[in-house]
Parts: sequence; structure tokens; C-alpha cells
Amino acid sequence: MDISLVSSEAVDLLSRITGQKLRKQDLTPPVIFLAALITVLLGVMLLDGAVTDEEKRRWQQTLNRFIPSEDARQLSQLMSKGVRQNQVYKKLNELLILTAPFSESERLLLIGFGYEMSAADGDMDAREKKYLEVIANRLEINPQHLAVLEAGFSHQGTVEPAALEEVQSLLDPARFHALDAVFIKAANDLLAILPAKSKQQAKQQQRLNLPYEELQRFQGYRQQLETASKQLAEIIQEGTNEGVLLNNLAAQVEQASQKLSSQRFRVAVVGEFSQGKSTLLNALLGEEIQPVREIPCSGTVTVLRYGEQKRVICRYKDKREEEIPFEQYKIKAAISEEAALDCVSDELARSDIEEIIFEHPDLELCRSGVEIVDSPGLNEHPDRTAITQQLLKDTDAAIFLINASRPLTQGERDLIQDLKTQLNGGKTDEAANNLFVVVNFMDLLRSENGRQQVRQRIERFVQGQNPIVAGENRVHFISAQATLDAIFAGTEDDYLKAFQNFTGSIEKFLTTERGLIKLQQSTTGLNRIIQSCCDELNQFEGILNGELKVSEENKQKLLEQMGESSGRDVKIKLLAAQLVEESTDEAIDSYNEWCEELGDIMAENSEGWTSNHNQKKKLFQDYAKQFSTDISKEFNTWVDESIKGSILLPNLEVLNTEIRQHIEAIQESIQSFDLKIGSNLSDQFDLSLSAAGVEMNLASSSNLDDDTKGIGLFGSLGTGGAVAGALLAFTGLGLVPIAIAGGAAAVAGWLFGEDEEELEQQIKQQVSEQGFDKFNESTQEVFDKVSEYIASVFHKRSKVATEVIEQAISLSENLLVQQEKAHTETLEQRQAKKAFLSKKRQELDQVQKNIEATLPC
Repeated sequence: MDISLVSSEAVDLLSRITGQKLRKQDLTPPVIFLAALITVLLGVMLLDGAVTDEEKRRWQQTLNRFIPSEDARQLSQLMSKGVRQNQVYKKLNELLILTAPFSESERLLLIGFGYEMSAADGDMDAREKKYLEVIANRLEINPQHLAVLEAGFSHQGTVEPAALEEVQSLLDPARFHALDAVFIKAANDLLAILPAKSKQQAKQQQRLNLPYEELQRFQGYRQQLETASKQLAEIIQEGTNEGVLLNNLAAQVEQASQKLSSQRFRVAVVGEFSQGKSTLLNALLGEEIQPVREIPCSGTVTVLRYGEQKRVICRYKDKREEEIPFEQYKIKAAISEEAALDCVSDELARSDIEEIIFEHPDLELCRSGVEIVDSPGLNEHPDRTAITQQLLKDTDAAIFLINASRPLTQGERDLIQDLKTQLNGGKTDEAANNLFVVVNFMDLLRSENGRQQVRQRIERFVQGQNPIVAGENRVHFISAQATLDAIFAGTEDDYLKAFQNFTGSIEKFLTTERGLIKLQQSTTGLNRIIQSCCDELNQFEGILNGELKVSEENKQKLLEQMGESSGRDVKIKLLAAQLVEESTDEAIDSYNEWCEELGDIMAENSEGWTSNHNQKKKLFQDYAKQFSTDISKEFNTWVDESIKGSILLPNLEVLNTEIRQHIEAIQESIQSFDLKIGSNLSDQFDLSLSAAGVEMNLASSSNLDDDTKGIGLFGSLGTGGAVAGALLAFTGLGLVPIAIAGGAAAVAGWLFGEDEEELEQQIKQQVSEQGFDKFNESTQEVFDKVSEYIASVFHKRSKVATEVIEQAISLSENLLVQQEKAHTETLEQRQAKKAFLSKKRQELDQVQKNIEATLPC
């Protein structure tokens, strides 16, 4: 239910119906739904002029579902009386006002209860059916969906299987978390009335509709916090309008509310190609959505998420978006079979697609607030690796897929070690607690002895002396295809059970180890905002009571402090600009030195290049890939040791020290002023620091590391991010096609009958020459990205300092504004203002209690 669509007309209508003076914030989703439900039920009951005993019992049973508290019971009685007296059930325009915020599922649930009431006496009256059809038409409900409801309650007639499936999807209990737990149960009850599926469909539905109760419960908690944040926003807006609260408090709570409403768990599926990633996703989703071949085929990043309708959105690199037909999805999501078989990444290089978003109402995990990211194979090409590494920044959990028939190749060992490091923010000596290792194709191992050997080998590597993963139930042995077959066959076997154990472990991790942290962070942020509001209200009350006075002398002193704070902000910005210039100059020198040494390093690396092929074209492909991989590794080593270690960290230490000194000076000034007049500006300022995520250990090494996390290049020091993306301009996006088209044409034919060793050296030499030509063409672009990144790091830190200092100035300004406002008000106005402050404090206290009651024990 979209509360933003609740109109002033709806507020006026419900105020008239209940005889109460209601506010917009009083119209919660359960209240609005209850009003619409009472209207529809009374219309069905009263239309024929006679209310039967069966209808009365059904009326009471239905309302009892939605009135768990005494307050709700009283409200329902007021609504019932008002709807009768005003005959709202006859005024469809007023019903439309109430139902404007309803989703398609909520409208269908509403009309479903109407049919339930109509069938209460065992016979659906023709006039009642017509009434419900008219309402359904105005609510834009599909007539075929009405036929399903009528068949369910009348036990007569047949329904279209597709329409039945659509109704069952729309009434899925997972869709009603935004309302309340009683609506979830009500949807379940209504589903039980619908016509039954065939035996085979029922078996399949049982397999597909995994409960994911913990994830659903988490979404309920999140929705309650979101409701509390919206209530807090209403209070702050009223306080701002009255001139007693700071304007920026509204911005803070809006940011918190947006974060809650957009909060999703993000799970990435990664691994080498041909490990069954697409089949695993299809098993998770219960539908063959991802394209599957025995060759690499995931040509772009695909984000699978819940949506009320089945649709596909294509996002392009130039920021364009378009919705594409579902039939094009598998074509867009895959590279061509020819390119995959030939391992040619030129097709991917030419692609202008950033990512494809697939929305579906029936995706298992996604319905419970999870986004699944299907990433390109980690070893298919460096630019694909870059995309995958970039994705890991915002990932709650990563699933690394291994092929049981050839487990833990050296490439996989390297990849999983790198993946662990990335998930740990660059730390190499810690196991990753959000990494799940899944061994696929266990059904291909025919002997129990073979399966045991694979288990021991995987577990020894992943959980040995230097463990890769931390936490319980992180390693799973499955067959995605056997699971998918069992799902579609409606059977239960050991593979399905193993898969359900795997999905259960993911759910437990997301809710207990990730979800609770997110809820606690949101709760802490909202409580800080509430405390800031209370401090502001108390300050204004102190001024109204004459307990807090700012003399002309102290007013002048406060204005001087505000001016000094502005000057400190300017000094910080100037120092940041100076450090950007100095860091860039140092980076230029370091980059030139690295480039001078690069030729010798790459020549030495080329001695280790190998290929299993004896065709020249294949040799060019293999050596070009190895050139790209080696130069990327050398680049990342330079970034790690020089840019981050030698340049950025010490210069950021200088800036952070300066920021800390200025903020400490501002704090001392504020504390001194508080001691003079008895104000609480220092407490308010400390809350502002906490809300902004700024503590007084600004110069600590851990804080410095935070500055370089999550910005691509330094997040994991891999090939992801803007800087590495520029590097790929001459490696992943250019070198391989040039080597194949140019070099292979120059040295055509096979190696048989020729001096193989000499010819291999020639090919290596040509690959290196072409690679360095491409490197030289792109070197300016690469360094421009390095320079942009350096500037962004210092800008980010100085921007945080600016926001903190501006907050200190705003607090001082607000104190002066409050005093001026209090001096101009009459005694009567002051009394009214005090009553207003008292009321707002009570409302804030109630919101805080609601927040505290939200968190699970």
C-alpha cells in the first residue's frame, strides 16, 4: 500500500465517517483497509434489504480478524456506524478515494472478502454479485479473477488455469507484509477457499512455495520501522512549520526512511564459467529463467528481484533504461554461442548493456526481500572480472560455485582467495563470514567413495588451517539440475533436501547475521533524530519559561563563533585542494617510474605464459588473455603499494588531523557558551556528529581505511572500479581482438612442421608489442581516472567536515531564532506554544516506544 497516495479527501472522509478529527498520519494501512472492508461488507449485507443470521456471524468473524486491540474494536464500531449513516457503500467515488493507495493484490483481497460475505448464507444473491462486479470494475479488477473468486465460494463452474495461477500469485501472503500479520493470515485463509490445482500442480506448488518465514518476519520488522520513520517525519514537519525544529532534521529522517524502504538483501552468485550458475539460479527461482548452455553464456550482469508484474528492464552504459519483451531476455542476457565457444570477448566489449533487471512476482527468495545477482564468470575475461568485483561492494552474501567433477582447480583456488579478500574489505588474513561455497554437479559422481573424496578435498581447503569461510553451514554439496528436475516433477529426493538445506542456511544468515544489524543501525539512527528533536523542543521551552536567555553580549559572541566556524570550513577545503594537487604530483612521478619498469616485468612474466593449443589463432588468444591478466595484476600492485600505501594514507592523515583539530575547537567554543548561559548546544552537536557517522577518532588508521573502502579501486584492490575500468580499455576491451585479427593474419597456419618453440616466442613478442601499443594509447585515460579518484577521496572527507560544521552553525542560528520568536509572542501564544511542545514530546515518546517494540528479542 502506497501511503503517499492517501489524499486529503480520504482524511476528510474518514473524519466524517468516524466523527473524529483525524490526521493523515492516523491513516495507517490497516486503518484504511478496515474502512474499505467495512464499506464493501455492509454493501453486500444491506443491498437486498435483509440481513441474515449467517451474514451477521460472517460479519463478526471477518472483523475479528482485523481488530486485535480494544482501540481497533472501537474504531471499527465508529466506522460501521458512519458508513451506515452516510451510506458510503452506495457512493463508489468515496470508496475509490479510500482504495486509491491499494495495490492490485490489496484490491483483490478486498473484493474476495465481499464474495465471502455474499456466500455466507450458502447462496450468492444475483444482486450481491452485480454489486461486487460493479465495484470490481471500478477497482480495475480482471473479470477472470472475479470468476476464480466466484467459483471458489460457490463451488460451481470452471476456471482458466492461468487465471487461477494469477489470483494465487496476487494473494500470496508475502505481498501483504506492508499491512500487518493479520492480513497475511487473511490472505492464507482466502487462498484456501480457491479452486484446487491439479494433483501435479499442487505437488509442484508445495515445492516452489518455500516458506522463508524468517525473511518474511524480517520484512515485517522493517516495515514497522519504516512506518515509525514516517510518523517521525510528520512530527518534524509540524515542528518545522511552527519554527521550533531545525529544517535539516526533516532531511535526516527522509534519508532514514528512504534507506528503510529500499532496503534489500543482495546475494551474488559467482564462479568460473560452466559451473552451473544459471541452473542454480533457476533452481532458486523455481523457473527456467536464466539461459543455460554447456558453454559460457552469461553475457552481462542480471539482477533478479521481486516485482508485482513480470517484466524485464535493460539498463545501458549511457544511463538509458528500456523495458524489453520477455522473449528478448534470454537473448540479451547471453553472448552468442559462436562467441562463447570461441572464447572471444570482442562481442562483450561492444555491448552497451550495463545490466538487465528481471522482475517477477513468483521468484522464491526475491519475494522475501532478496535480490539475486547473476554475474559473468570470474575467469572468462578481465572486464567481466571487473564487473563481478564491483558488484561485491554492496553484496550481503556471495555464493561461490564449484564443479564437483573437477573441483578446486588452481584457477578456482586463486579466485576464491581473491573473493574472500574482497568480501573482507582487502584483509587477507581473515575468513569471510558471508561467503558460501556450493559444490554443484554432485549427481555426476557415481560412487559414494568419489563423493566422499570431493567432500574431504573441499572441506580441507575451505575450512582448514587457513580457512576461507567463517560461520556455520557455509559449505554445501548439491545438484542444481537434479533439484530443478525434482521441482518440476513434484518429487522429493536427497538432492532437493540438500538444496533446501542450502537455501535455509542462506536465509538464516541474511536474517540473523545481516538483517538484525541493519535493523539495529536504522533504530539507532531514528533514536538519534528523536533525541535531537527532544533537545530542540526542550531548548525552546526553556526560552519560553525564561530559563534560557541569550544577552546581547552572548549573542555577539555566538555570532563570532559562527563566523569562526565558517572560516574553519574554508581552511579545510583549501587544505584538501592542496593535498589533492600534491598527491596527484606524487602519483605522476610514481606512475612514470612504474611504466619504465613495466616492460622488463612483463617480459619476465611472458616466460610463464602457456597454452594447450597448437593453432596460432588459439595461441594468440591465450597469450593475449595472459598479457591482460598480468598487466592488470601489476597495475593493482602499483595502486595498492603506491597510491594507497605511500601517497593517499599519509596525506589523508594530514587532512584528518586538521579536521579533528577544527572540530575539537568548535566543540570547545560551544561547550564554553553552554556554561555561560545554560544551553545544551554541545549535546545537540554531539548527536549531529553521531548522526553523520563522524567520531572524534578522525585520524585513526581504521577511519582512513574506511575512506578507501567501497570506491572500487581500493575497496578490494582488485580490477573493479573506475580506475581499473580505464585500464581495461587497453586490455579486456581491446587487446584480444587486435591480437586475433592482426597477429593471426601475419602468422597464419599451424605449428606442425615448424620450430614450435621459436614460433611461440614470436607470437608472445607480437602479443606484447600490440599490448603495449594499446597501453600507450590508453595511458592518459588511465591516469586521468587515477587523478579523479584521488580528488574524490579528499573531496569526500572535506564534504563530511563541511556538513558537520554547517550543522554547528545551524544549531547556533536556531537558538537565536527561537529566542527572537519567543520575545515577539504574547502570553497567550506562549501558553499555546508550550502545549504544542508538550504534545510533540508525547508523540516522539510514543514513536520511540514503537521503535523499541519493533526489534526482535
